[in-house]
Amino acid sequence: MTLRPCACEKEVNELLARGQRPEAFTPELRAHVSGCRSCGDLVLVTETFQRARAEGAGPARLASPGAIWWRAQLRRRNAAIERVNKPILGAQIFALAINLVLVIGLLAWQARQGLGWLTWLEQLPQVGSLELGKLWSSALLIPGWSLTILIPAAATVALLSGVVVYLASEKQ
Repeated sequence: MTLRPCACEKEVNELLARGQRPEAFTPELRAHVSGCRSCGDLVLVTETFQRARAEGAGPARLASPGAIWWRAQLRRRNAAIERVNKPILGAQIFALAINLVLVIGLLAWQARQGLGWLTWLEQLPQVGSLELGKLWSSALLIPGWSLTILIPAAATVALLSGVVVYLASEKQ
């Protein structure tokens, strides 16, 4: 590999700059270009750049106006959906926080009570013959029966919150 340029490189560069094709060179210059690596690379690079310029300078291919309008409408609709979903995300976080506070409170309360809260299971067959209204009113008066109302209520709140969060986060 030599550091000095080829003597014919300037001539080849001028011919290519004027738009002359290598096939139109003189036979001696064509033989030189095919044998000289520096001139051959110059021809290859210059032709590649000229071809890229010709392709890039061609007529612009525009999308149809209908497609552009449709994409704009789609972007507008997606932006509206994002604006609507921001409050929904806040509601989901709030529902999750309520559920977590409820579960932590229930666990802390039950940790203080110990396993004594299971005694209400023994009283269940005795109260089975009562009417539903009497069951709820008597459940509040019996010390162990407050859980009869608390546990189903907490489970209902947790279940409904989970359903709301699921339905709100479901993709349309």
